[in-house]
Amino acid sequence: MTRHVTPTVRIQREDFDISAEIARLTAGCNDVGAIVTFTGLCRDEGGRLAALELEHYPGMAEAEIARIAAQAAERWPLTGLIAIHRFGKIEPGGQIVLVVAASAHRHAAFEAASFLMDYLKTRAPFWKKEHLKDGSAGNWVDAKDADDKALERWSGADRE
Repeated sequence: MTRHVTPTVRIQREDFDISAEIARLTAGCNDVGAIVTFTGLCRDEGGRLAALELEHYPGMAEAEIARIAAQAAERWPLTGLIAIHRFGKIEPGGQIVLVVAASAHRHAAFEAASFLMDYLKTRAPFWKKEHLKDGSAGNWVDAKDADDKALERWSGADRE
């Protein structure tokens, strides 16, 4: 029997602990047969990036991610779902985003995590600015066509 899952969504400056988040998600739940995690890290872009600065509209970003996470929880039989996205300056190698999907079965956990990440990459209201090692002004990072293409496989899934 599938229980209704209320996803946990947090936007935070501080780093996160993946093991602690998994422990929180699975505490008291004996029906977890699969946990899928995705952790997005800051790349150094060939050694030229000193940091990536992420900005967001407080309240708006949480609401949009919560809306998308709720859709994942409705679409797949999950036992838990977490989405954490950081903001502020993050150095190469630093953690930016965490998605943890738990389910009785691996397929649902994989699909829910993939769905949520595809939407986070394309629809979550974050802006990214590069800070370069050479001290020159970096660019605002545009969305990539590949991310939009990945989103197409969920066509219709974001309609209310």
